[in-house]
Amino acid sequence: MLLMLTTAGRIGAILELTWDRVDLSRRTIRLASNEIGPRKGRATVPINDTLIAALQSAKAAAMSDFVVEWGGRQVGSIKTGFNAAVKRAGIEHCTPHDLRRTAGRFMAEAGVTIDEIAQYLGHTNPSVTRSTYARFSPDHLRRAAGSLELGGVRLVHRTRGKTPKSS
Repeated sequence: MLLMLTTAGRIGAILELTWDRVDLSRRTIRLASNEIGPRKGRATVPINDTLIAALQSAKAAAMSDFVVEWGGRQVGSIKTGFNAAVKRAGIEHCTPHDLRRTAGRFMAEAGVTIDEIAQYLGHTNPSVTRSTYARFSPDHLRRAAGSLELGGVRLVHRTRGKTPKSS
């Protein structure tokens, strides 16, 4: 789950990920399996400090070319294990894709630009990213709120049939 959250990778990209696309010295992961790539965009993402130690341990214990493996074989699905972990954590509903959405939200809340989030998520069209994550940015609607500043403005009270008086 750490790999999914810190790379914001789609589940298919994570399950297909092989060690030849993980560069521990340069601290990058190429989620695309080839240069042409699948229909869904897959980015090359940096490995952060949280993930590097976990990957180093996993690499030392690896029994296959796959980063996510069980008994030396590629894992085809994480549904059973993921659902069990969600249940143990007491979470009512969570899917693997929710980790990807959480990553996008965390980036937006940290003030990462929409263009950077789009690139990290492998979105080809930043407008999709904007419509999904912009509302989580600390600066979202800040200019709109600023246009409603009332400093120095005086309210005018009106009553029926009387001349307005200032307050």
